[in-house]
Amino acid sequence: MEFDWKERIAVNPHACHGRPCIRGTRIWVSLILDLLASGSTADDILQEYAQLQAEDIPACIAYGAETARERYIPIAVEN
Repeated sequence: MEFDWKERIAVNPHACHGRPCIRGTRIWVSLILDLLASGSTADDILQEYAQLQAEDIPACIAYGAETARERYIPIAVEN
């Protein structure tokens, strides 16, 4: 069965400044990605944010991957 992150991520222009959040919460996807990038584990995040479910973490990662495919962000090229 294919994982569908769209079932877990929502955007509401009237909440959280229209930023993508985990559905039914006010927790930004970017917060979860920042926590993971800084070394937090999924278990750490789930303990800190009790309203999250385990499936929310990979949904955030999948959303981040999708946006990376869709949006170009200039990065300095190393020679």
